Amino acid sequence: MPYKPATPCAHPGCPNLTGERYCDAHKQQGGVGYDDNRPSASARGYDFRWKKARLHFLRRHPLCAQCQAAGRIEPSTVVDHLTPHRGDMTLFWDEGNWQALCETCHNQKTRKETDGGGRVSVRQ
Repeated sequence: MPYKPATPCAHPGCPNLTGERYCDAHKQQGGVGYDDNRPSASARGYDFRWKKARLHFLRRHPLCAQCQAAGRIEPSTVVDHLTPHRGDMTLFWDEGNWQALCETCHNQKTRKETDGGGRVSVRQ
């Protein structure tokens, strides 16, 4: 029976290859990582009120702003905060801080702003 190829350990920054989720060095730690202490989406403000505001904004801005700037036409699916709000509810609800993006552009922007795992990049 063929073996599954080894994959990188799921622990952030670990280069070890393993046939399981975590390498031997990180099995004891389990899934301890970024999301473990992070409040729920609802606790961070992404509740019913946000969903309603998001849909209203996307109806008024149906095309991805970054794609349009690059001469492409893609439907927007995400309301992005231009400046990450980091829990500041005034900044969170400021529509002047919102832009409509497609999922691809939003994911690229988020990766540039963070280290790829959701943590704020030290490069900023």
